Amino acid sequence: MSENQNPDTTQIDAETEKELQEFLEVTETDVETLTAKVAELEAQLKDTQLRAQAEIRNIQARAEREVTNAHKYGVEKFANGLLEVVDNLERAVAAAPQDEANKNLIEGLELTHKVFLETLKKFGVEAVDPAGQAFSAEFHQAVATQPASETHAANTVVTVFQKGYTLSGRLMRPAMVVVAQ
Repeated sequence: MSENQNPDTTQIDAETEKELQEFLEVTETDVETLTAKVAELEAQLKDTQLRAQAEIRNIQARAEREVTNAHKYGVEKFANGLLEVVDNLERAVAAAPQDEANKNLIEGLELTHKVFLETLKKFGVEAVDPAGQAFSAEFHQAVATQPASETHAANTVVTVFQKGYTLSGRLMRPAMVVVAQ
């Protein structure tokens, strides 16, 4: 030992060095633990961020669909109300006596009916007139059946009581029909 060092100082330095070493080991362990925790939290944050972005995209897509449907089907209630007018025009033409005195009246009703249907068509409303076609439960409502014959095969529409209508491809009202069995 040198003259300036005393045995207690050497021991204190060794003890301090040992404590410092233990502290550094604990600190290294804490750093590793904290680093792992930071990585875990970053992964959770990234997952949460991705989920939030996906949710935002879903909300935007849903809003776009709703706006498109509102534009497409916004006139549905109004158009349903007008279908009664179309039906009444068709009944008036069918019920009017076919004589010379009513010729102009019938012609006027037919022209009004034609313009009415053209106007509805401009807004996506189209008639479903299935006379002679195969019965489809999606577009037709069978109100009666009759036996199949040579002129009408089984499961075909024989008579149409009331036309059906679609709005942009979506059924507004099914056609009321008689089906051959």
